[in-house]
Amino acid sequence: GTSMPRDPCGAMTHDSKSCMERPRKLAAKWTNKHIAPDEKIETFELDYDGKRDRWNGYDASSYARVIERYEARDEARRKFLKEEQLKKLEAKNGNKDGEDEVRDEDVEDGDEDELKVDEAKVDESKQMDFAKVEKRVRTTGGGSTGTVRNLRIREDTAKYLLNLDVNSSYYDPKTRSMREDPLPDMDPNEKFYVGDNQNRISGQALDFKQLNIHAWEAFDKGQDIHMQAAPSQAELLFKNYKVVKDKLKSRMKETVMEKYGNAASEEALPRELLLGQSEREVEYDRAGRIIKGQEAALPKSKYEEDVYINNHTSVWGSWWRDHQWGYKCCKQTLRNSYCTGSAGIEAAEAATDLMKANLARKEVTDDKPIQREEKHLVTWGTDVPADLVLDKKMLAEALKKEDERKKEEKDERKRKYNVKWNDEVTAEEMEAYRMKRSHLEDPLNDFIH
Repeated sequence: GTSMPRDPCGAMTHDSKSCMERPRKLAAKWTNKHIAPDEKIETFELDYDGKRDRWNGYDASSYARVIERYEARDEARRKFLKEEQLKKLEAKNGNKDGEDEVRDEDVEDGDEDELKVDEAKVDESKQMDFAKVEKRVRTTGGGSTGTVRNLRIREDTAKYLLNLDVNSSYYDPKTRSMREDPLPDMDPNEKFYVGDNQNRISGQALDFKQLNIHAWEAFDKGQDIHMQAAPSQAELLFKNYKVVKDKLKSRMKETVMEKYGNAASEEALPRELLLGQSEREVEYDRAGRIIKGQEAALPKSKYEEDVYINNHTSVWGSWWRDHQWGYKCCKQTLRNSYCTGSAGIEAAEAATDLMKANLARKEVTDDKPIQREEKHLVTWGTDVPADLVLDKKMLAEALKKEDERKKEEKDERKRKYNVKWNDEVTAEEMEAYRMKRSHLEDPLNDFIH
């Protein structure tokens, strides 16, 4: 069976998305009319190298158009140069013909120029580019060279032979550079080589240095600029920056001149004022600096000075006490406090005196809690003092109570519920507890119980 067309136009080689015909109301598969032909698709059976050939399908004869375009451009260039040469020679001849007095030498020169014009007209169709040979820079014979930045003319003395002292300027053989001057004590007018540093501070080296500095500073401030990655962009931004800077400086200059005027354009001061005399004696040194007669101006600080806030009469930091800064007028150590004057100073002194009195009173009364604590410790077990006096009857009662307590510990079921405890422990009860308690370090402890 036949397969159905993939497109409304009836073609089998493309689908409806790739169809370039006008959309139909009814597809060709329904009307069976005006069926579009299939496209011719060429199939290539290429090998491994053929699939990866960059010049596959390239017509070499089409390169003849490129050759023709270049030849036409060269022909137009030669024609333009020849016309310029003819114009210059004709203008030169015209100027000489207009002179009234003509010498013999001038006549001969005019004849030679006319001959050159005729030769230029005759040789217009010929290519004479090879006739002009320009010499190379920094070479003796005009031959071809490689890099000429650090090379020297062979007739000149090598830079490393100018000064044979081993402690003189260093010569780097890899880059053929000697930055320092090998002969610093020699007369500058007699030297032909003063070191490679001379090239670093001359010509376009300074401009290139400023360009690099501008790129670094712009990158630090958030500008997407890099001298090595995009040098043309960096150079264009630097040019725009210089233009904007010059405009801003000129605008600022105009603003200042409009506001304050231009003293240079105004009328000169009277001669009496310019040559006025005074009684002040001023002494200068050899360099023109003032030694005596004028006080040295102190440099102005970038911080605010003599700023009085919150009704204070002194600045912050004029008072120092107990590792804190404050105001001298009221001796306060809070930065945003309002000035209280002498009343605040008296109140602060009174508060200080009161605090000292409280400390002295506390030192006097510190002994009483210690005595109560010692009494408490004596009750609950410390070393028995030698002057302790015990009542024998109370000691006997305490021993009896201790025996009863131990019996209750052995048989807890006989303990009554209406027991009233007395938290106060007397010295006799403590002595009875010491006498009745079991001593674990006693060797006869096991035989007693």
